[in-house]
Amino acid sequence: MSAPKKQTAVQWLVEKLMKGDFVNNPDEQIEQAKAIEKEQICTAYLAGDCQNMLPHEYFKETYERN
Repeated sequence: MSAPKKQTAVQWLVEKLMKGDFVNNPDEQIEQAKAIEKEQICTAYLAGDCQNMLPHEYFKETYERN
């Protein structure tokens, strides 16, 4: 059984946009999405998650939904 898929920063931001969570002031959510992205990149790098596969394979395995 595979682990549940994670959500990318862009997916998170789009979800917020679609829900209308920040119609008047998107700056805070945009900055939060940038922070999520940075954390995801750093985590993957430090964990060595990408060493055994190509970057697009890692992305598909980690973030794409079935």
